[in-house]
Amino acid sequence: MVAATVTIASGAKWQDVAADRQRHRDTTIAEVRPPVPELRAEDIPINTTAIPKKLLAEEEIKITNTDVEVLVKKIASGEWSSTTVAGAFLRRAALAQKLTNCVTELLPKRALERAAELDQYLAVNKKPVGPLHGIPISVKEHLGIKGEDLNAGYVSWVGQVAEEDALIVQCLVEAGAVIFARTTEPQTLMQIETSTNLYGTTVNPFNTTLTPGGSSGGEGALIGLRGSILGIGTDIGGSIRVPAANNGLFGFKPTTMRLPTYGWSIAMAGAESILGVTGPISTSLEGLNLFTKSIVDRKPWLKQPSLVTLDWRDPTTYFPDRKLRVGVIYDDGVVRPHPPILRAVTELVGKLKQSPNIEVVDWKPWRHDLAWSVIANLYYPDGGAEIRTAIQASGEPWCGLAKFMLENPFVKDHTIPTLWEGIYAREDYRLQYAKLWNETAASSPDGKPVDVILCPAGPGVAPKHGASKYWGYTSQWNLLDYPAIIFPTADAVGASEREALYEYPANYKPLNDRDEENYGLWKEHGVQGFKDAPISLQLVARRYDDEKLFRAMQILLEEARLPSAVPV
Repeated sequence: MVAATVTIASGAKWQDVAADRQRHRDTTIAEVRPPVPELRAEDIPINTTAIPKKLLAEEEIKITNTDVEVLVKKIASGEWSSTTVAGAFLRRAALAQKLTNCVTELLPKRALERAAELDQYLAVNKKPVGPLHGIPISVKEHLGIKGEDLNAGYVSWVGQVAEEDALIVQCLVEAGAVIFARTTEPQTLMQIETSTNLYGTTVNPFNTTLTPGGSSGGEGALIGLRGSILGIGTDIGGSIRVPAANNGLFGFKPTTMRLPTYGWSIAMAGAESILGVTGPISTSLEGLNLFTKSIVDRKPWLKQPSLVTLDWRDPTTYFPDRKLRVGVIYDDGVVRPHPPILRAVTELVGKLKQSPNIEVVDWKPWRHDLAWSVIANLYYPDGGAEIRTAIQASGEPWCGLAKFMLENPFVKDHTIPTLWEGIYAREDYRLQYAKLWNETAASSPDGKPVDVILCPAGPGVAPKHGASKYWGYTSQWNLLDYPAIIFPTADAVGASEREALYEYPANYKPLNDRDEENYGLWKEHGVQGFKDAPISLQLVARRYDDEKLFRAMQILLEEARLPSAVPV
């Protein structure tokens, strides 16, 4: 791959840099064989999810509709070659780009060469290279790919090239994965939508008037259309979980420092006040588990010493009696969720209460408004100076939500003493929440505290573009550094009568400005405005209880008779 030559450093205008990056993306898509049919904008429906079946070959649909845990067995058995699988996903990803604008570039040469190597290895050795042998994996753009541009959504950063694959990518390749696509992210990465001046706006495949989320929104849209079934995202406030939720997928935010971050490109790279994480988005729960185990089994802490030296423990060893205590948050006390979310939580709780293995406990959120003020105060320790410099260097305009986040009232250009104060507030909040969790043991006959928390993934389903301003249902757990899994409820927004019981009261008085804005979105758009949007929820565990969380998630899905993979 030749580095970008149309750059701000070379004297180009930001518009020319963006046009060149889009030409490059389109060139990589044109390299896919057979070519993907062209689509006219007027022929793309609001819900795009039925299009792939109409335009792709039957075998391509069959392959791309197969989840990771099944696909890896079919490749290992020789039923499908890695080359055939890579070709199918390249074509479906190319189509997904035309439908949702989710890809920054495809990597057909790299993918097909790697797939051929894997096929040759299997033929000679009669065994797979590793647990992900032949599995195509998509990658969020700001994670380095050797020899490729690494701009993290900033026009001024175009022309920076990764000298090697990011460590997480290296681990996945060692496990047998095929890297085949890079996906969109928003300007500054600090948005839960996906829009940049480089590539434009990524849309939701289930309803293109809605956002796929962010900042891993390209992954969400691509996997939502099954142009990928397993991808790498990153998360510092909801950036894995929001796209997973908005597109009806499974997403996992691990405890910090369990998965490698070395090799990503971000502003304020040395800041430690709030740490981001890498993690998977997938069409299945087992996809998340296989991804995570495959990486941790490679002991990445030997290369990135800041990582925790902790092997991946077998999730099936937890809860051998299948007994779970589940705390439930319906409403965080800051922003009331829209009716479809309240209905989803209530209906799921109703199913869980029918199980003799599940004890449901109401969880009273402790000062989630304070939590937001603490984390927002620590997101930009330099007051956003480095981000502003990166934007101003190209003259590109600000995208609305990037500026909105940077101008929130809690942002502060810290001195060393004020940063200490902020970190003390973070640790004190964590201490108070741990105390709250410990106290749940008092209400249990056997003195057992709550195992996990079930809660919304956001204040509504996927919002309209430009409306994703409240992060509290996900950023809460970043502040606490609790692992969390997003899971689909196998439901979507549809008939208005289903939401009637959960509608806002006629005399509803919003709790605050944020609640008023969210309330206004529902009043303005209602069921029809969010039609077909997937409904997802979130399960949370205590710090470093990642494996326990996976087992609890599996038990919860089984007891509620919900699928552990996205239905096709």
